[in-house]
Amino acid sequence: MSADQILVEVTSVVDVSPSIREFTLSPVNAEFYPFSPGSHVVVEMPAAKKTIKNAYSLLSDPLDTAVYKIAVRLQEQSRGGSVYMHQQVTPGDQLKISPPANLFAPQWQAKKHILIAGGVGITPFMSYLPELERRLADYELHYLYRSDFTGAYRKELAEQLGERFFDYDSSQSQRCDLAQIMSDRTVGTHFYICGPEVLIDSVKAQAEAFGIPASVIHYEEFAAPAPGEPFEVELKKTGQVVSVSSDESMLEALEAANVDIPNLCRGGVCGQCVCQVADGDIEHRDNFLSESEKQAGTAVMPCVSRAKSDRLVLDI
Repeated sequence: MSADQILVEVTSVVDVSPSIREFTLSPVNAEFYPFSPGSHVVVEMPAAKKTIKNAYSLLSDPLDTAVYKIAVRLQEQSRGGSVYMHQQVTPGDQLKISPPANLFAPQWQAKKHILIAGGVGITPFMSYLPELERRLADYELHYLYRSDFTGAYRKELAEQLGERFFDYDSSQSQRCDLAQIMSDRTVGTHFYICGPEVLIDSVKAQAEAFGIPASVIHYEEFAAPAPGEPFEVELKKTGQVVSVSSDESMLEALEAANVDIPNLCRGGVCGQCVCQVADGDIEHRDNFLSESEKQAGTAVMPCVSRAKSDRLVLDI
């Protein structure tokens, strides 16, 4: 176990919907770190063929460091992480997690907070709510889901938030009108989105149409790296060559070869794992590098991006 990892015991496993399972994690050797609303941890899963590392939002009250809670949706096209958590992890098991990191914190200078969640994207907002209440903040939560299948926590949220809670069940043809939600908002309103890429893109497009500045649009999506063609990575400084298979990310392959690459989100958002490229063509899949940086072809996010060429040479 690396020095910064935390050993935890799974003390409770609860199905909060047919597709979403909640895990309560307790510290084994020391107290948990405090965390801020919107934080996530990376869970290490020792699967049979490879070690899987996935980021999951913390959904418990940030002031309660007795336990951490995460929720995992069983993905139809899982790369192994969600299947492992749903089928292998039971109370009493021990796992390794990273310390909490935050790429999706509330902007406390905002005059109003509009939270928009899609399915399991409700999880980071579960840690927002206690702190929003403590600060007497002006906010509302819009929750898009599909019946009981992805509508975790909606009943307790409806009871807790009352008129601040708006829900949209697609199985009942309940449509979320983003234009109505985002129109005529006062200056100082910030929007936060967590959910599938199509929801995030729709909010960004609506904001652009209304002239809402990008600086008040905040979003988070932990997208698993999509598969692709296999290729090789050469490390320029040592000459080491690492093979990347079709069903693993470049970052995963490098880690398996004991190459230490700093990372936080593992989803192409934070920029922590960026590597300089000395040679080769890149298939960019991240949301961190600018279009000009991608066109230059001198940097890559190994957590999600891949090579178009047979070999990519990293300047590390």
